[in-house]
Amino acid sequence: MASRNHSSITEFILLGLSADRHVQVLLFVLFLIIYLLTLLGNLLIILVIHTESNLHTPMYFFLSHLSFQDLFYSSVTVPKLLENLLSQRKAISVEGCLAQVFFVSATTGIEACLLSVMAYDRYAAICHPLLYGQVMNKQLCERLVWGSWVVAFLDALMNILLALSMDFCEVQTIHHYSCELPSLFPLSCSDVSTNSAMLLCSALLHAIGTCLLIFFSYVRILSTILSISSTTGRSKAFFTCSSHLTAVTLFYASAIVRYLMPTSGSPLELILSIQYSVITPLVNPLIYSWKNKEVKAALRRMMIKYLQCLSTEEI
Repeated sequence: MASRNHSSITEFILLGLSADRHVQVLLFVLFLIIYLLTLLGNLLIILVIHTESNLHTPMYFFLSHLSFQDLFYSSVTVPKLLENLLSQRKAISVEGCLAQVFFVSATTGIEACLLSVMAYDRYAAICHPLLYGQVMNKQLCERLVWGSWVVAFLDALMNILLALSMDFCEVQTIHHYSCELPSLFPLSCSDVSTNSAMLLCSALLHAIGTCLLIFFSYVRILSTILSISSTTGRSKAFFTCSSHLTAVTLFYASAIVRYLMPTSGSPLELILSIQYSVITPLVNPLIYSWKNKEVKAALRRMMIKYLQCLSTEEI
């Protein structure tokens, strides 16, 4: 079989979502709208949390970092997807592909870690309300956020360092709209068993490690909620967690299946990737604002102030 080192191969071809030009135009408009709404929604969440003093709590501190991560997450893949939907030759350089692999892996890991940290925060708030301020102090919150980024980037770095040693065959076509590590394995002429084992360990580490923290946090939360005698109190406690549970379900249901399933270029792979890398960053701001009275009230106040500033300038 003819093979060349990846340094002599200059680019890969991303087949994307459709070969039909009319469908590609429609997809471009759709994903452009999704991307702009993602930027707007997450920027609004970050802005309102930083400007409203009553939102300066651990829960909203983590939410602002989740929104920043979702901006980063969406920007790793969607701009290149939009470019390829309009171009005739849907190419990406080898260096660009490997960079995208690294940042996709890192941002996926950060998302998983932040969601588990937010579950622990809800556990501390509901199960230990009197000690919540002491437990979730500013120093711990900052360490948990920085720890999420460091762990995810180190994990992505280990995987990408192994990927740099891969040799690629003449076939340079990726049956995907972006570069993800599982999609590169079928293109390699060299043995990828070590890469596959490392990726599997990483996926299991994130999936099991973060899922266990979320699971045990919610087991304790559920136990505490059921012990509350007041129906109103139980409803309020459950309502506090509903947004986070929705976000966790949307992300984990697709990300875990995508990284554990064999790579085949099937439509299911594309759907799962779109779900956790495009749709999740879009809907997270909606989930956390739609079900949160404090965020909605803060957004209204911010809009009123903005409109008042505009009317003052006009006068």
